[in-house]
Amino acid sequence: MNPPYGYLITLVPVAICTLFALAPPARPRPLAMLGFRLGVALNELPFVVLAWILAATVLALVQGDLTSPVIAGAAAVTMAGLGVVAWRGRQAMPAVQRAMGAVPVSRRLPYGRVLLGPFLRRHRAVERIADLPYGPAGRRNLLDLYRHRSRPTGAPVLIHLHGGGYHGGRKDSQALPLLYRLAGQGWVCVSANYRLRPQATLQDHLVDAKKVIAWVREHGRRYGADPDRIVLAGSSAGAHMAALAALGPDDPALQPGFERVDTSVAAVIGLGGYYGAYYGMGPETSPLAHVRPDAPPFFIVHGDRDTVTPAEDARLFAERLRAVSTRPVVYAQLPGGQHAFDLFHSLRFEAVVNAVVAFADRVLSPGPQATARGPESGGPR
Repeated sequence: MNPPYGYLITLVPVAICTLFALAPPARPRPLAMLGFRLGVALNELPFVVLAWILAATVLALVQGDLTSPVIAGAAAVTMAGLGVVAWRGRQAMPAVQRAMGAVPVSRRLPYGRVLLGPFLRRHRAVERIADLPYGPAGRRNLLDLYRHRSRPTGAPVLIHLHGGGYHGGRKDSQALPLLYRLAGQGWVCVSANYRLRPQATLQDHLVDAKKVIAWVREHGRRYGADPDRIVLAGSSAGAHMAALAALGPDDPALQPGFERVDTSVAAVIGLGGYYGAYYGMGPETSPLAHVRPDAPPFFIVHGDRDTVTPAEDARLFAERLRAVSTRPVVYAQLPGGQHAFDLFHSLRFEAVVNAVVAFADRVLSPGPQATARGPESGGPR
């Protein structure tokens, strides 16, 4: 009997991606990047893939094609692997709660969205105002603004800087579940492009980050924002840029032509961030070199299986910052998490969003709890 080629066309790619999700290789670098690209979607959306492979398996059984015990065994092992991936995703909620210590994190997760619409980006209660210019560099100096359609006033602000290794990426690609969730809860959210390598330097990137903050200071009230409550967030390279910008507020060299604008922020969120030195430059270009006692509160979250930016580097940055800062420093490590876990509505990232909401509520609230050291004393080190 001929092999069930149609079924194998479905099973083999899923099996390979499942393997990379379960045990992503860290070396050599090309294999690590291949494993990341093949496993990232499955790692966040195992339920979707499991439903697909189950449907294909049932169809093969009904048609009498699944007679080989080797193929049937491979299918069973693949589905078991997907179950492990799904279980790891569910461990994000207890992980972020441990990191937050006594600060409660909502355990409610949008299971309907995760299971039925993980790729959906829009939220009917949120309007997106696209391509607002904040600088002179054309499309690389454009930002998108998200706000509730009721147009609230005095809203806290989240600014997000995308990843892409400083040489790629765009403003409408990452952390969208976070942006839409916060905007749906009354925040004003901003996602910005910035100038990229090789034409741009690190200073250019940081100038652009400062320009976005300055834009919110100048124009935010027009869109309902409270420019005195800005949270700066970033993914991957965007987290590196956010950390450097937040740890060097009001540096005249990074604010040419707007030196007098206050570019400090109330808190920083790092999602799968890179915290090492900038390309080919010295250690002074790492956020590690700029930790300071008056740093704003930081929430740093990282996957423990990140093969692009290792979790050890993020943990080291959190520990160095925690050792000197008088403000909250929270580090959450996500079981089974790879790089770019913020791309989809997944159980893992929705748990992270819940923790971000709890963290932001704490540090933006008036009173001594906004400056006290607290949840950073617990959780993974």
